[in-house]
Amino acid sequence: MSTELSQLDPGLLAAPMAAGLLVLATHVPLGIEVLRRGIIFIDLAIAQVAALGVIAAGLFHLDELWGGVGAQLAAGGAALLGAAALTWTERRWPQIQEALIGLLFVLAAAAGILLLAGNPHGGEHLRDLLAGQILWVGWRGLAAVAALYAIVLVAWALRSRFGSHNRLAFHCLFALTVTASVQLVGVLLVFASLIAPAVATHGAGGRRRIAAAWLAGALAYAAGLGLSLYADLPAGAAVTCCMCLIAMAGLCLSRPHGRRLY
Repeated sequence: MSTELSQLDPGLLAAPMAAGLLVLATHVPLGIEVLRRGIIFIDLAIAQVAALGVIAAGLFHLDELWGGVGAQLAAGGAALLGAAALTWTERRWPQIQEALIGLLFVLAAAAGILLLAGNPHGGEHLRDLLAGQILWVGWRGLAAVAALYAIVLVAWALRSRFGSHNRLAFHCLFALTVTASVQLVGVLLVFASLIAPAVATHGAGGRRRIAAAWLAGALAYAAGLGLSLYADLPAGAAVTCCMCLIAMAGLCLSRPHGRRLY
């Protein structure tokens, strides 16, 4: 066992771990806001819509344009359309917004399956979009994502100035962030990175909660990536499982509050 461990190169995880920390930088505050608003599955729906944009880009060979920028634009455009649609439905039918978010998710997922029905590598492509390819993230690709995330964080800090357009601004920032994240870590990790740290720190408050949530997410990424390297497991799925375990551990350690439903 010690011989096997000595042959592992932890340096292989440097770029994937940096990608995870970058994702958490934006997903932690957005996830806490999503949990506060009670629109839990909006991230999953927007992520799936962005993935649908990536699939459509590949189908029409847009991913070959401008060094892959065409795929980014297709994914971003799809995500922004999804965000605009959810902003409109939230204003018109707020009482069933969660149901409409769920319908958008299954629509995007089903449409993606249909678009890849004739592709001999369709199943593999869907799996990659779902679980991601975080182990293959390179440093060069992280620079553009970091720049986008920096813009999102600045806009998030200034969100109170959006006034009556705050809801639309939130959805647009959310869509842009998720667009980059889906292609970086996959749909599963996008959802886990948004919700799991927020759930793990449910009992905390203020800026301390953001720091604790980021730390919890970082521990989950480190544990999942380490497990993936050691046991030769899919990295995205391993990190997602660790995220869920840390969320449950944090929830169990927090003080219960609120009214019981039974």
